[in-house]
Amino acid sequence: MTKLTSTPAGAVLVAIDMSKSRQEVLIERPEGGRRRRMTVMATRQDYDGFAEQLAAIGRPIIVGFEATGNYHRTLAHRLLTAGFELRLISSVALARTREALHNGWDKNDPKDAQVILHMLRIGATQRYVDPLVAGINDLQELSKTHETISRMKTQTWHRILTHYLPLYFPEIARFAGNSRSDWFLALIERFPTPATITALDREAFSAAAWPLIGRKVSKARLINDIYETASASTALPVPEDSAAITMFRMVIAQGRSLIHQRDEIERLAHTRLADDVDYQLLRNIPGIGPINALTILAEAGDLRRFNHHRQFLKFCGLDLATCQSGTFRGRTKLSKYGNARLRRTFWMAAQVAARQRDNSFRDKLGRYVAGHA
Repeated sequence: MTKLTSTPAGAVLVAIDMSKSRQEVLIERPEGGRRRRMTVMATRQDYDGFAEQLAAIGRPIIVGFEATGNYHRTLAHRLLTAGFELRLISSVALARTREALHNGWDKNDPKDAQVILHMLRIGATQRYVDPLVAGINDLQELSKTHETISRMKTQTWHRILTHYLPLYFPEIARFAGNSRSDWFLALIERFPTPATITALDREAFSAAAWPLIGRKVSKARLINDIYETASASTALPVPEDSAAITMFRMVIAQGRSLIHQRDEIERLAHTRLADDVDYQLLRNIPGIGPINALTILAEAGDLRRFNHHRQFLKFCGLDLATCQSGTFRGRTKLSKYGNARLRRTFWMAAQVAARQRDNSFRDKLGRYVAGHA
């Protein structure tokens, strides 16, 4: 959401090219003269010394930088708590401006600091929101960790379905359900091959499987179907004590652990946000569940900081853009120049709402599609 932001005429501009171990700094005073260069190492001593040097200038300070992974967070927080105004530079805008100013694509830290200083000078920046100061750092960690664990869980689930089950128990896959089914993983962890089932008689297997399957409709029939399936399986005759089955059980245990971790994160998120007004309002929107609401609040922060809904759409990259030149006018589509996690979250919520019955979003979408058919 880069836009022209007024820069006070008497402010000292500080451009920082952030990296993991060192920061290249370029300082420009409003009266002109030679710009000061300095290197700040990623140590507390250097950070404190840098903040003290800026404070000693005794004039308004505006600091601009590009977000670089998470490496910028510690220095940005130090400068923000010291009372300096921080501006964020868009990575896309920085790259395009660097190419335009230097007529080339080469990149290095001193050159980036010059370009950041230029963008500060013309006001092509956006306000930096520090997650810790804004009170959304915990929400971001919950949201991002949930996404990471969910991705790992899905990968583990697919590995079980496409590698291990086709070898050691192919027919059991039809009972799998979805990736949230911990009962299925508990069952195949205890009985990873057909031979481990048929080694017991029907009654003994039913007694062993009954607590694993949990609350299911027609549980007795389900257990009987699994036993019949094991009796006619084409699985490889691999003994239960083999290294292959040990690896199989290890992957199953990993999948179950990830399911439990995901459930715990969801519980923590709901407990933390249960009394939050914005969370409750978001939950009332069709398609937005607890995790989608968590992601929106974690990525957007205080929604009231956006003065107009179009600002929020641009922040998400959901604003419309058109390529037009002369008599040519291209297709209008989403710009996709904003927060990708927010954009994906709203897309997923829309997909869920479109499949739900009797909600305003589905009705409006139906009317829109019918009008363009």
